[in-house]
Amino acid sequence: MKATQKTSRARLATAALLAAAVASTALAPGAVAASHPTSADTAASADGRLTSRQLQRETARVLAEGGFVGITVQVRDGARTVHARAGESELHAGRPVPRGAEFRIGSVTKTFVATVVLQLVAEGRLSLDDTVERWLPGVVSGNGNDGSLITVRNLLQHTSGIHNYGPEEDTGNTAADFERTRFDHWDPEQLVAGAVRHRPDFPPAPADAPKPDWNYSNTGYVLAGMIIEKATGQPWAEEVRDRIIRPLGLTGTYAPGDDPYLKPPHAHTYHLFPGSVTWTDTTARNISQADAAAALVGTERDVDRFFTALLGGRLLPPAQLAEMRRTVSVSENFQVGFPGLRYGLGLMQQPLTCGGDTWGHGGDLEGFTVRTGFTADGRRSVVVVANGTGGGEQLLAAHRARRRRVD
Repeated sequence: MKATQKTSRARLATAALLAAAVASTALAPGAVAASHPTSADTAASADGRLTSRQLQRETARVLAEGGFVGITVQVRDGARTVHARAGESELHAGRPVPRGAEFRIGSVTKTFVATVVLQLVAEGRLSLDDTVERWLPGVVSGNGNDGSLITVRNLLQHTSGIHNYGPEEDTGNTAADFERTRFDHWDPEQLVAGAVRHRPDFPPAPADAPKPDWNYSNTGYVLAGMIIEKATGQPWAEEVRDRIIRPLGLTGTYAPGDDPYLKPPHAHTYHLFPGSVTWTDTTARNISQADAAAALVGTERDVDRFFTALLGGRLLPPAQLAEMRRTVSVSENFQVGFPGLRYGLGLMQQPLTCGGDTWGHGGDLEGFTVRTGFTADGRRSVVVVANGTGGGEQLLAAHRARRRRVD
């Protein structure tokens, strides 16, 4: 859940680069970023459209350079969709990454949650200027934390200053720690309590701050989920289901609760924990520790359909969609993995090297990374899912060294 702690900066940059490269192909007809088309490719793409061969080559390149176990990519231009995949579904099994696979979408969950909050704002059931204290009295207090100063906007924008707590602070972050705790249940109250043990990173930003302090905080979205339940009487996951998943027909998207297993088809996820020299299979796990920050499961099709509907104005009135798109600069350490990124209310805006921007959200947990990029109107898109995180470069370097010795 913590991008700078749970995956290496280089891995984030690799995944972000693939998303930007593929997106620039889809968003700027005729420009194939970071690739060199063959004559056959050039002929096939005379209309300026990305070809399956071009996408497959880029996908295989990033798999090799990034040391991932498997990657799937979906690029859409209007009604036309191009897919590519590389690597394995399961280590040493020799099976390709399945098409239409379920995967944990990680922090892409935040955009779903922010959308529900903004729907409630549109309905007059809460306000972006409401304080955490109004909805959750006494929950954010102590050690300099004050819920009466933090607004709903701060939570969604990561300008609250609340510490970005992860259970690994208490349980440990080795492979053995993961194996010992992978099926543990975490309540949102436990996650918030872990955060407020720390002093805030900075005072919460006013709504009109020109350049507010910013830190990525999963805890802020755990609190947003708790506020949704207070305002509606239903858990955040049920509101997401009723307001987004069912109306859009997202048949592969759901909150798994305490169920640690993905439904088939799915690829395995692997992580190299600190101090380890072998992959740990992280596929089966209780994801309650992610809660409203990163707990949802989805598919490439569903993620694409969701963002297309959101950016196309089908889920939010214009005023609330405009609020979601009001972005601020992110912290410098976060830009290592997301160059030029700006953050709105659960929505990321990132510039492309060929000009223009993409909108969407990324997601990371131990074992996988998800990157998305959409045009402002949602007409063109890219969804990238890569398995194998935490040290693929080191494993790849060791593999190449062994190959050199053999050769």
